[in-house]
Amino acid sequence: MALKRTNTGFNTRYTPAGDEFLFVEFDEAMSLEANLEIQEIAVRVLGEDTEGIIDICPANVSYLVRYDPDVVTFDALVQRLKKVERSVKAEGLEPFKTRVIDVPVLFNDPWTYEVLMKFRDRVQDPSKTDIEYLADVNGFGTVEDLIEAVTSAPSMATMTGFVPGILWSFQLVAFERQIQAPKYLRPRTETPERAFAVGGAYPVVYPSPSAGGYPMLGRAAAPIYDPAQRLKDFADDPAFVRTGDVLNFRSIDRAEYDRIQDEVAAGTFSYLQRPITFEPGVFFESPEPYCHHLREVLYRD
Repeated sequence: MALKRTNTGFNTRYTPAGDEFLFVEFDEAMSLEANLEIQEIAVRVLGEDTEGIIDICPANVSYLVRYDPDVVTFDALVQRLKKVERSVKAEGLEPFKTRVIDVPVLFNDPWTYEVLMKFRDRVQDPSKTDIEYLADVNGFGTVEDLIEAVTSAPSMATMTGFVPGILWSFQLVAFERQIQAPKYLRPRTETPERAFAVGGAYPVVYPSPSAGGYPMLGRAAAPIYDPAQRLKDFADDPAFVRTGDVLNFRSIDRAEYDRIQDEVAAGTFSYLQRPITFEPGVFFESPEPYCHHLREVLYRD
C-alpha cells in the first residue's frame, strides 16, 4: 500500500448492490491518499445534500452507500457522488481534526504465543512463530528489528469492520518500508482479546476473542473495545478508536504491561492522547518529519 495514488487509468466504478445499496470502487491499488479522499467524500456527502441517503460506509479504497430508492434514483445518486468526487480531487484534501494516541504493546507475549502454537498446521512455515516468520519474509535479521520497524512510525486508522471495535490501520511510511504479512493458510478458530497482529499491510488490534487469520506479534496492554463502558475513555462510545485516529504502537516490557493491567482492573486507566489537526498536504510532502512532529506532540510534557 503506497502513500500517494499512482495513475493507473482506473475510473471510479459505480455498481448496484441490491435494491438499496450502491458500491463505489475508487481504485484498484491501495494508497493512503485514496483512502483519505474516500473519507473526505463521505464527510462532504453526509454534510451537504443527504436527501435519500441513509448511510455511507467507507472502506480502504471503496465505499458503500445505502439509499432510499423512493427518494433518489440510482442514476441521480451516481451523478451526485461524481460531483463530490470531482470537487475533492480539484480542491485537494482538507486538514481534519483527529487524535494521536499512545498504544502500548507487549510483543512476543505468552498469551498470543500459547494460542498461535495451537495452529501451526495452518501457517506457511510451521517451524517459526508468527513474529519470527514475519521478520524472515520481510528481510529483517532479528525479531527485534521487526519490532523496531513496526514501532518506528505511527499508523492511521483507515477502516472499520469484521467485529465491533476493530480498526484496520496503515503505517505512515513509504511503500518500501511497509511490513507485509501473509495471512494464515486457514484461519484460526481462536484469537485472544487485544492480540496485536498485521495482515497484508494493516496493523490491527483484535478487540475481543474471535477467529482470525492475521499473524500475531503481541498483545495490547489496554482494551480498545469496552461494551460495559467502564473506563472513562469509553464514556461516549464502547469502541475507542475512530477512523482517522493516529495510533503510535509502542513496545513495552512485562512490568509496564502488568501495571497497565492493574489500572484497567481498578478502572483508573486512560490512554495518553492529544488532539491534532492532521494536514495531508504537509504529510505527503514530508512524511518522516511530519511523523516525528506527531510523536513529539504526543509525548511532550
